Amino acid sequence: MTFEQYKIAFEKAASNSGYSELNIKRCLDYAKPLIENNVPIIYNTSHFSSLVGYKKAYIKKAVYYTKSFYTDYAIKKKNGKTRTISEPLPSLKEIQTWILQNIFQQLKVSPYAKAYKRKVSIVENLKFHYNQPKVFTLDLKDFFPSIKIHSVEQIFKSLGYSDLISNLLAKLCTKENCLPQGAPTSPYISNLYFLPADNHISEFCKQHSIRYTRYADDLTFSGNFDENAVLNFVSEQIVKLELVIHPDKIKLMTPNQRQSVTGIVVNQKPQVVFHKRNKVRQELYYIKKFGLANHMERKGIKKRNYLEHLLGKVNFIIQINPTDTEFIEYKEYLIKLKSEISGQT
Repeated sequence: MTFEQYKIAFEKAASNSGYSELNIKRCLDYAKPLIENNVPIIYNTSHFSSLVGYKKAYIKKAVYYTKSFYTDYAIKKKNGKTRTISEPLPSLKEIQTWILQNIFQQLKVSPYAKAYKRKVSIVENLKFHYNQPKVFTLDLKDFFPSIKIHSVEQIFKSLGYSDLISNLLAKLCTKENCLPQGAPTSPYISNLYFLPADNHISEFCKQHSIRYTRYADDLTFSGNFDENAVLNFVSEQIVKLELVIHPDKIKLMTPNQRQSVTGIVVNQKPQVVFHKRNKVRQELYYIKKFGLANHMERKGIKKRNYLEHLLGKVNFIIQINPTDTEFIEYKEYLIKLKSEISGQT
């Protein structure tokens, strides 16, 4: 709907409802930038309540007592430490999903951002960095927790939302004043928040013939360049966003080393790193030797969906390298095994 179409319909409905000309003008002045930005018009909390299908009182509770609307649990990271995941309750998650689909997904993020985008796989992040003289990777420390509520609020304000609505939406998308790991809105917000830095970094890279992509909090640069100049420039952009580069995760890789990007080797052809491939290879070996049930018992595996989980790993390896005949055979074996087990139940 264009603004002119909205204006005609709104003026007619508002006049019939007894709105004054001044109020009609105020509403239309407010609505215009929102329509131009292709996001829904939200006048107040009651209006938002009607849009998402939840009572105003419920939404206020979610805003004032946010912590009680999440379930926290820990998952292990690669380094052995844990990461806290905050899973929103189904009701809050439904509201966040509405915000994601109706507001955030209408907004463009950088083409250099390769994570959290529909119909974009991890392969998109890799194909720019195959067989390069240098691969240089940086990692942002505590990415989601570093993005604070005031920055989320500013995103909404920049679209034309009022201070009241911007604050309301920002509170619904944050937990304890920052982005929660587990909310459906957090990934897209992180891409929007990083957009100015993506723009500056990509422009710098164009000028110096450097390939650049970002996959969530992992920044990758490849080509022939001065890595110190890249680090200095990126550091300047990161500081502006109140972010920090992880000092222990700055890595320069040359062709005589294994060059990996987000866990995928990119020297000559894309390939999941050896230790991950080998772990899957060993699991298949033991399944074939001892049988699935005995293997799971020997290794203390209690996952009910273990076979599907293993098939998912094999599929991912094939996705990265579709010509990997060894893992194509593993896939065929697992599918056949799954079919046989299904036939027995």
